[in-house]
Amino acid sequence: MTAVATPRSTPAPAPTGRGSRGGSLAGVGTLIRFGLRQDRIRIPVWLLALFVGTVSTANSLTTLYPTAADLVSAAATADSPANLAMSGPRHYLDDYNLGSMLTHQMLGFTAVMVGLMSVLIVTRHTRAEEETGRAELVRSTVVGRHAHLAAALAVAVAANLALALLLAAGLTGLGIDGIDARGSLLYGLAHAAAGIAFAGVAAVTVQITAHSRGASGMALAVIGAAYVLRASGDVGSEALSWLSPIGWVQRTYVYVDDRWWPLLLALAFGAVTAGAAFMLSTRRDVGAGLRAGRPGRRTASAALTRPLGFALRLHRGMLTGFGVGLFLLGSAYGSILGDAEDLINDVDQLREAVTALGGASVAESFAAMIMTILPVVASVYVVMAALRPRAEESAGRAEPLLATGLSRTRWAGSHLAVALTGGTALLLLAGLGFGIAGAATTGDSGLVPRLTGAALAYAPALWVTVGVTAVLYGWFPRAATAAWVVPVYAFVVGYLGQLLQFPDRLNNLSPFGHVPQLPAAGMEWTPLVILTLIAAGLVGLGLAGLRRRDLETK
Repeated sequence: MTAVATPRSTPAPAPTGRGSRGGSLAGVGTLIRFGLRQDRIRIPVWLLALFVGTVSTANSLTTLYPTAADLVSAAATADSPANLAMSGPRHYLDDYNLGSMLTHQMLGFTAVMVGLMSVLIVTRHTRAEEETGRAELVRSTVVGRHAHLAAALAVAVAANLALALLLAAGLTGLGIDGIDARGSLLYGLAHAAAGIAFAGVAAVTVQITAHSRGASGMALAVIGAAYVLRASGDVGSEALSWLSPIGWVQRTYVYVDDRWWPLLLALAFGAVTAGAAFMLSTRRDVGAGLRAGRPGRRTASAALTRPLGFALRLHRGMLTGFGVGLFLLGSAYGSILGDAEDLINDVDQLREAVTALGGASVAESFAAMIMTILPVVASVYVVMAALRPRAEESAGRAEPLLATGLSRTRWAGSHLAVALTGGTALLLLAGLGFGIAGAATTGDSGLVPRLTGAALAYAPALWVTVGVTAVLYGWFPRAATAAWVVPVYAFVVGYLGQLLQFPDRLNNLSPFGHVPQLPAAGMEWTPLVILTLIAAGLVGLGLAGLRRRDLETK
């Protein structure tokens, strides 16, 4: 009789399931550390951008409004429905010091940005992991069912708390009258509470759909709805503002009343939505969503069999969302165009910036300065669209396509073509919304074609942005995300630079700085033609680099 002994050194298989150590949360600590390592660049960039933007704005307010009389005039100017819809509740105007002005003007906007950061963190570490198949591989080890979601929420909470501490320390250290330590801590925690609330929203949306872009889109729609409810409540029925997490954090009335309890609403909302997400996750399979995918047609349409049509189908949702958003943003800016003269009358730096632009009227000059924001927002889309080939390559979806008769140039060129034409269409929608609302508030119907044309004049600068992204992706794919420097730099030097009077040479480094500032300035075709030629050269150079390098394979 022969017996085979099992070597003592052979470990027994690790137990899995509910009986394993840690149960449904087994491995969450490891996943948190892994998530923080994955985001070791992204999260610090987000935090630094929000911190620098807030601190620099607080510093600029001391220059723009140096006296108490200036603050009184600013409060009177801000007390209009259009301005309150853009900023926040009227109660801040009762004690309009530099601190309350900062909160009134910034908190609603930065809460949206913090919400965006939280949504991207949660979707990246949950739904994106499932979509690529990595979550299934990880969960085949000793990792609990809820570990991925719990780790993603923990990373989002950690990022928001880090931002809160940064803002509290930075604002307190400025030593500005009206900005004290207690209020600064509340200001930072208000951002964290908003971020945690929207992280809970993202935790639910990733359970609904099987696609990370769809989950992000639904969560961003909730953020947009929250902003609209807040704006509607601040100029109408206040009850609407109490339906929005942004409205809750704004009603802390930082540097005025310093109320802490509204933060509990945001935290409770985040806890409830996170709990609902954990419950919903038990009702679906890994990689699937609660919402069943719609069955497609038996045969693909003629457009889907061509590279350009297929690329447009992939970009359709994001392009539609940006189109609606930019039209509404343009309309929002147009709604305050009629109050332009009152807005700038008592602010020396703002008046000087507008006067330097020239223009036949104050409304045109003010519109030219505000117009610099709309192309920057559109450039966010074109960077995302131009980086889509990189995402397709990294996920392994490009390799099967290129294994057919499809060339790299036609494949990547189709995505770049959608970015070029889609970005131009976004400018058209933004300018149209700006012009229609501006004409309604000023009574000048001629603003519609003038502002639409002024927006379209930025198209060559958008095309250069696409070209820069194409070069980075074609030649230096690992550094492709550096393309985000273009829109960020354009906003800092193009808009804030006008108010803070940055040297012109800084603006010349941005493609947007060479566009004539219509409708205040006259039309100049030479810089637009040069920008167009530069864009064409950059796109060609990027495609040449793609043809010469190896693709990332799976």
